[in-house]
Amino acid sequence: MFPPLRECMMADGFGMRLQRCLPRFLEVPPLTIGRIAAAVGIAIAIDAAQLVLGLIGWVVADEILDVMAMVAISWLLGFHPLLLPTFLIELFPVADLLPTWTGCVGIVVAQRWRAQRRETALPPRSARPSHRPPAVAGRDWEAEKR
Repeated sequence: MFPPLRECMMADGFGMRLQRCLPRFLEVPPLTIGRIAAAVGIAIAIDAAQLVLGLIGWVVADEILDVMAMVAISWLLGFHPLLLPTFLIELFPVADLLPTWTGCVGIVVAQRWRAQRRETALPPRSARPSHRPPAVAGRDWEAEKR
């Protein structure tokens, strides 16, 4: 009766734009000190602003700040699944006073840093080249070792 959802999404072009932009949003940029400092600074600023606005009683401003924080942190550090529960926790009135964005950024940075170090670690000993002196004509290094 109804066309499949995929065809409906593709018909209006929204699906094509989403498929083109989604991989860029999900890719993880390399961590640099500048990206980490910016993400931590944004998280601390958002948590401080929400603490002040929560005491004043501005409800809608907190949600706007949460959306801005999630987009900015995702742009700096790459999307991480931990950002979604943090965003949802911020919707509860009392949890809004906790520094959830700062904690989330700390955990995401620690996980990404560990993964990045693992990728750039030295290869296993068997794969590394041996540290033998260069060959010199007329010299037998093996015989000199004995």
